[in-house]
Amino acid sequence: MNNSQKSAHAQKRFAIFLPALYGGGAERTMLNLARGMAARGYAVDLVLAQAEGPYLKDVPSTVRLVDLGQGRLINKMRTLRRLPSFVRYLRQERPDALLSALTLANFFALSARRLAGLPSRVVVNEQNTLSQDSRSGSSRLDWMLPYGARFFYGWADNVVGVSQGVVDDLVEKIGVSKELVKVIHNPGVTHELRAKIDSPLDHPWFQPGEPPVFLGVGRLIRQKDFPTLLKAFALVRKTQPARLLILGEGPDRPQLEALAQELNIAADVAMPGFVENPYAYMTRAAAFVLSSLWEGLPTVLMEALYCGVPIVSTDCPSGPREILRHGEIGRLTPMRDPQALAQGMLDVLAGKVPRPTSESWQPYELETIVEQYVDILLGKESKAQAVS
Repeated sequence: MNNSQKSAHAQKRFAIFLPALYGGGAERTMLNLARGMAARGYAVDLVLAQAEGPYLKDVPSTVRLVDLGQGRLINKMRTLRRLPSFVRYLRQERPDALLSALTLANFFALSARRLAGLPSRVVVNEQNTLSQDSRSGSSRLDWMLPYGARFFYGWADNVVGVSQGVVDDLVEKIGVSKELVKVIHNPGVTHELRAKIDSPLDHPWFQPGEPPVFLGVGRLIRQKDFPTLLKAFALVRKTQPARLLILGEGPDRPQLEALAQELNIAADVAMPGFVENPYAYMTRAAAFVLSSLWEGLPTVLMEALYCGVPIVSTDCPSGPREILRHGEIGRLTPMRDPQALAQGMLDVLAGKVPRPTSESWQPYELETIVEQYVDILLGKESKAQAVS
């Protein structure tokens, strides 16, 4: 892009809203989109209810950080307190379009736009199959989210689902108008991924001559169903030496550690917590294994494609089937089935699950996804201003 194109784009300002920059997939996706839009020459504000979270340090200098809390922290469930500040921001800065992610944050953003009377376009992003995600919640508020979406999402100019499964769920089970919804995948292949993939890794399990290592990545929560992965790994261990590494943190750690002890595999299982660069592990693993009960579009599978590691995944709603092309470029297994997951892992070791090709990850490159978001944020204007 030349300087004149960047100058023209800088006349357009996008606001991206999140409660904070906690270590989740939605936050990482929005941060990548902000970076990509800024690289195309657009002015980008990353608006946070409060400036906290492990990804805060990754906000690039090309993106303006707006802290609605002005340094004051509150319980993340009380984001609604920031509504007056957000309305003031919209009226003062007058961004051309607003993008938000995470269901409650979407309700917040749509309410702020309604009160402020602008911007002219608001697009909200759904990362998960909402009907399933809400049923798994522990509070009454979680159960009410589909009803809120049915009401609030009618105020949006578009509702983006990160996979066809997410969009189908929004239309068929939540009741969102099909005219509003659009599928745009998450950007799984980013500059950060490319930069980190070849980083050195000082870990004894990846030294020459060591047993193969299976890798899982994700928060230690019910959705990821790591108990099934542990049970599957225990079956693999009965057949041959291997190790299992799970990167991530969460409330289910005590139960998972207890289960590893119960299955007598604790010596070959490691859960070091949240790791900033999982890609160095991914490129060296024997296989990447996803054991989830549900997803929206698991970015980690796209990252695994780019890292060239064989993939075994549950065929959960939604995303794995789309990303792995119905099992063409990875093994799909039923959910909650340790036997089937173990067989997929053993098939990897037997060379029966091929490594993904470079062509497999190209639809998920950041540049491609950013262009789609620019189009939807600018509406008809985007077609005249698209950059080749």
